[in-house]
Amino acid sequence: MRIKSIIAAFMCSISAAYAVEDFPNKPISIIVPASPGGTADIAARMLAEPLSKALGQPIVVENKGGAAGNIAVQHLFKSKSDGHTLLMQYSGFHLITPHFMKVNWDPIKDFTPIAQIVSAPQVLVVKKDLPVKTMKEFVDYAKANPNKLNYGSSGNGSLHHVSAELLNYTANIKTTNIPYAGAGPALTDLLAGHIDFLLTTPPPLISHIDSGAIKPLVVTASQRLASLPNVPSASEVDLPDLQISSWFSLYAQKDIPESVVQRLNTEIQKIMQDAVFQEKLKGLGADVEFVGAVELGKRAKAEFEFWGDLVKKTNLVEGK
Repeated sequence: MRIKSIIAAFMCSISAAYAVEDFPNKPISIIVPASPGGTADIAARMLAEPLSKALGQPIVVENKGGAAGNIAVQHLFKSKSDGHTLLMQYSGFHLITPHFMKVNWDPIKDFTPIAQIVSAPQVLVVKKDLPVKTMKEFVDYAKANPNKLNYGSSGNGSLHHVSAELLNYTANIKTTNIPYAGAGPALTDLLAGHIDFLLTTPPPLISHIDSGAIKPLVVTASQRLASLPNVPSASEVDLPDLQISSWFSLYAQKDIPESVVQRLNTEIQKIMQDAVFQEKLKGLGADVEFVGAVELGKRAKAEFEFWGDLVKKTNLVEGK
């Protein structure tokens, strides 16, 4: 028995060594749990080119939006657990959606964290012809017109949804959720005037704000963004509880080889230290913050518990 155990351990060590030497041996897919145009999509495409060069294999970005991120997750689970299929996960889908709807996965136990790529607060933007210019005017208008204003989200349990419902709760207003397959389609309808407002991360918004196509009212942070210096923070508009940030991180299946995780971690960290890569994302209003696999796992667990407590305390689940 002891000889068999030694042989088994030896074979495992051989397999682990082979995994890192052989990875990657074919093209890699990065699944995005939303339609093109949102921050998850932007982050995945910005990472794909330098990561492809570092790993020596093509990287294809696949958009699998819908069902509050569940379509993308199921696609990941159906793929081989060898690191060639990754998920650019959005914290809203990963940590909040399970508190709003029944899913067949556990955000902590059923995934392997690889690395956090970007984080960013939300920005509340309204359609161009909405008759408000400030956050106070927005709240006053919403109170005078209960349930008249509608907002776009990536579905029930997305951070767009929870942020808007938290705004409803803290400002004592009533607005209506219109779910989409991602922030990209919601933004398209906001630009067309089909919805009234949207709370989402800055990267897809900056160019439209600069052109005057939409109006920004507040950043859900304690201070202003360098990329949006004229937009007040939540603290400045008497909404200190509306401080919400989201992150976008690479995940894989739960049983991916540790050697593959380490290889991906190493290459991604190098990419994120590049000044050009950092400036591109910072110019879009995102924070470039590398968080390794172990720390990301700890943060995700803590945030999952935080959002669960908040949803129960504020009855946000009723807002769906």
